[in-house]
Amino acid sequence: METTEQDSLAIVKILEQVYFKGLYEGDVNLLKDLFNPGTLLFGDINGQPYAKTLEEYLEGVANRVSPKDSGNVFKGKIISIDVINTIAMAKVNVKMYTFNYYDLLTFHKLNGKWVRVNKTLTNVNE
Repeated sequence: METTEQDSLAIVKILEQVYFKGLYEGDVNLLKDLFNPGTLLFGDINGQPYAKTLEEYLEGVANRVSPKDSGNVFKGKIISIDVINTIAMAKVNVKMYTFNYYDLLTFHKLNGKWVRVNKTLTNVNE
């Protein structure tokens, strides 16, 4: 089992410069580049089941007013990152609009590049 600080730092960079930025700005192209094709998203929002394909998720992002354009609060925070060989799991907290999301993001290093292969999420009342 091999993990490196360099891999953890690469994922931090992806989360801060791609994921959080893409969510804040509503930049579908930025987000799309982060995901592996075929990625699925699961979870619950306010107790209601949530299941989407990558295409459905990106369509939702494209058709909403971004937090940046709406002037709404946005804060992305990395809670933890675990790397084992070519897989990784990141736990993040994203506050946007009236939501307080906790995301578990699974990454896989393919052809030397970390891509997201799965996302689970939930909204927690503060």
